[in-house]
Amino acid sequence: MRALVTGVGGFAGSHLAEYLLGLEGMQVYGVVRPGGDTRNIAAILSQMDLHREDLADRHDVRALIEAVRPDYLFHLAAQASVGRAWDDPGATLSNNIVIEANLLQALVDLEQRPRVLIVGSSDVYGRVRPEEVPVSEDVPLRPVNPYAVSKIAQEYLGYQYYLSHGLHVIRVRPFNHIGPRQGVGFVVPDFSRQIALIEAGLREPLLRVGNLSAQRDFTDVRDMVRAYHLALEHGRPDRVYNLGSGRGISIRDLLDRLLAQSRVPIQVEADPARMRPSDVPIIVADSRRFQRDTGWAPGCNID
Repeated sequence: MRALVTGVGGFAGSHLAEYLLGLEGMQVYGVVRPGGDTRNIAAILSQMDLHREDLADRHDVRALIEAVRPDYLFHLAAQASVGRAWDDPGATLSNNIVIEANLLQALVDLEQRPRVLIVGSSDVYGRVRPEEVPVSEDVPLRPVNPYAVSKIAQEYLGYQYYLSHGLHVIRVRPFNHIGPRQGVGFVVPDFSRQIALIEAGLREPLLRVGNLSAQRDFTDVRDMVRAYHLALEHGRPDRVYNLGSGRGISIRDLLDRLLAQSRVPIQVEADPARMRPSDVPIIVADSRRFQRDTGWAPGCNID
């Protein structure tokens, strides 16, 4: 079986490639953009077939699909930073929608029928009301940032290609996932980087933070990529699936766990520049639909 992973050099993409390589009979093909960073996959480069392609170029995408002819297509490539989406909404919308459209249209044009995974985001739920927690797939979408809007568009584009062309497109909404190799721009690596610099004596013992009261649903990335594979094995194209642990953890609790491991005392100070516009107080997943359809359950302790 041939599995094509877009965004293979990224945080989740690299873990997904590792997981797929451990499955019997699975050939893994990965895509990074030209000049893209491959440090996350350095240890497995010799075991996979890496392509450097501009997915925004439909001719490059067609050539890629024609060369690989995948049985599974895991589409993870995206501009995934909410902060960058606020800085340049148009670029985020254009990037995330166009590259998916190019992939799906290439499959149609070349009469390829792999199982396709579209990785959305829990950010699509936006301003969730207290009575809607834990969040099921039936909760209305109320996006509060441009990144979330781009992920809604990706979801519906995938659904349209299922309805219009019969592509086997599975849509998932992963909640927060953390683990090794996650880059800066996300809460845990941002905290960890600041603490490491303080411990090294490269900055004052002061940790500048955003909103610590927010509660989020965190899952280990290794559990998440296992869910991605199960989604293509057992998921239904007429459904969308939440992926999460079902347990809320406050950002303050995460920070306290990290500070407890620090070798030096560190003061914490609120930084207005780190406060996100329209930050939602609590987001916790109801993943029972996915669990029923696939048998998945998180197995890793995030500690």
